Amino acid sequence: MSRYSIEEFVNQTKQQDKGEGLFELETLRMLEINLTSQVWAKAGGMVSYRGQIKFEREGILEHGLGKMFKKALTGESTALMKATGNGKLYLADQGKKISILKLDGDAIFVNGNDLLAFEPSISWDIKLMKRMAGMLAGGLFNVRLEGTGMVAITSHYEPLTLLVTPDNPVYTDPNATVAWSGTLQPEFVTDISFKTFLGRGSGESVQMKFSGNGFVVVQPFEEVYYAQQS
Repeated sequence: MSRYSIEEFVNQTKQQDKGEGLFELETLRMLEINLTSQVWAKAGGMVSYRGQIKFEREGILEHGLGKMFKKALTGESTALMKATGNGKLYLADQGKKISILKLDGDAIFVNGNDLLAFEPSISWDIKLMKRMAGMLAGGLFNVRLEGTGMVAITSHYEPLTLLVTPDNPVYTDPNATVAWSGTLQPEFVTDISFKTFLGRGSGESVQMKFSGNGFVVVQPFEEVYYAQQS
């Protein structure tokens, strides 16, 4: 096999069956779902598939009026799609790194921008960050996932998980916060004197404060930016 040949390229990049189950990391930035029934995925996340798979955009009333109104209030553009059938489904989101989490009766909060896919056995609900309204241009909502099943989340570059203990709270930039354990409820704190270091012209620095026992996942990237104040 000659160096740089098409044959070498195909051999190095071709899809491989790893036998890892429903969710597999085909690459660090590509999720393979070995679909046999149904999954929920981020709308627009499909890059390829093979087999007999049907895609349906999330219905307006699919999850009840409560969630519909919450989504309308958040102004968020991320919608879900339902993939049903048998085959291999490949998902990605702007080249972001993908992490697979297996929940076993656990609960986790995920920033709405960073949720890629989850099994239908997982119950979920949208949680509004009302304190942030008017301060941020986006990222005003997160999703609480709970139950038993697989969840795939994304992050720009490598995620870092910080442990939270009662005597050692963690502060994060909301724009860099990916997920946190279901045991934590963040507070939003402001520090006007800190704004000069951020240079966003927001008028104040907004941070998320996590206290208690649990963990929070951050990424070395700010996914959304502060709204311009008039």
